[in-house]
Amino acid sequence: MKIDHLCDKWGYRSQVPFPDLRPQLARAIAYPRVAVSLVALVLGLGALVVIRPDLSSGPVDSVRLAATPVKSSYGAFTSTADFARGTRGGTTISAGTVHLGSPVGTRKIGDKSYEYATWTSPWVTPKQTFTQLVPSWTASTPTGSLVQVLVTVRNTAGTVSSAKKLGTWTLGDSGFKRTSGSTQKDAVARVSTDTVVAGPKALTGYRLTVRLLRLPRGAAPSLNAIGAATATPSTTLPATSVPLRRTAVSLAVPGYSQMTHRGHAPQYGGGGEAWCSPTSLSMVLGYYGRLPDPTSYAWVPKKYADRWVDHVARLTYDYAYRGTGNWPFNTAYAATRTGNAFVTRLTNLRMAERFLRAGIPVIVSIKFGKGQLRNAPITATAGHLVVLTGLTAAGNPIVNDPAAPTNKSVRRTYNRAEFERAWLRGSWGTAYIVTDAKHPLPKRPKGIHNW
Repeated sequence: MKIDHLCDKWGYRSQVPFPDLRPQLARAIAYPRVAVSLVALVLGLGALVVIRPDLSSGPVDSVRLAATPVKSSYGAFTSTADFARGTRGGTTISAGTVHLGSPVGTRKIGDKSYEYATWTSPWVTPKQTFTQLVPSWTASTPTGSLVQVLVTVRNTAGTVSSAKKLGTWTLGDSGFKRTSGSTQKDAVARVSTDTVVAGPKALTGYRLTVRLLRLPRGAAPSLNAIGAATATPSTTLPATSVPLRRTAVSLAVPGYSQMTHRGHAPQYGGGGEAWCSPTSLSMVLGYYGRLPDPTSYAWVPKKYADRWVDHVARLTYDYAYRGTGNWPFNTAYAATRTGNAFVTRLTNLRMAERFLRAGIPVIVSIKFGKGQLRNAPITATAGHLVVLTGLTAAGNPIVNDPAAPTNKSVRRTYNRAEFERAWLRGSWGTAYIVTDAKHPLPKRPKGIHNW
């Protein structure tokens, strides 16, 4: 359970009457999270492994997953590591992709039996210990096929956890309902929706396993990229960052309001306050010209505006979490549209500015109380997604905030210090990075491993 997660689970206070969230909040208190600081992000975050299958298969930036942050290392992997270094259990590697080759067994999920094969990474040991891990992946899942992502972690005492299932994912939902993992708690770690959380002792390493599953003799899934972001949050906040440049940058990201979808598709969260993540993701897909094809959202009533938002909500919906706010589910879907997407943590707006100047908008997770973010369309939130689209010449963030009541009112400018605090304190700098072939990732400064 993630109290700092997205608005679709916890909602926010505004002048619009929302459902009573007190029972959900009471459950969330069982898993409290502390605020983030730049100091922690600089000194305490580990590395996000980049597992690249075939270095000659395409531009480096088109398949690379993110990493966290300054003063960290990739451990067993480097940015040029590939799938060949892992262990193959019935999988094959070709054209930079892991394929289901010869199944090694069957597994029953629900009322169906699936053939499966596995790929497992070597152990990864970041330079710093960590207390949290969030995976990201890019995969192809034809109808009737699934991908399961599992993580095994090791703590400072050398104790190894059981393999934690972080999700069973497929692009569509006609044959299987994608789900995150259960709590799966042991002495080493537990699972909180899409995040591995350390037990009493910090973690020193991890190993990723992917199961590729298909119906007997059916179409098989494939894995294009996978990685994991690690972090150790803190309770203190740094001074506001200084912009890289004193010239404005503004990306032409279309504005969509989640509020115009209130009451839509209750089976996928019901729109309105529940859809900040898919609405933000839709804005970025619209920017890249990669919104869903109209035939795919023919199921959405024609009287609805921006019908693609309903469809994106459907394809990011987590049937276990019962919301559209599963971080890696959002980026896994986005990657099927643009070619590359991942979850990472950025240390501040100065780091995010590199993406903006490379033409890449950044979706960020924020949290703030009453009076803490002036000009926001809502008074407070326990977790909300917005799109960072630019910076003024003074360095203040230009944001597409989907909580605005109309599409025309989505674009906002916030105070730099207030926004940075809401982002770092709210989610420790969590961000979705979505790119396409025309917008390669910016060059990383020396010592930076966030992407």
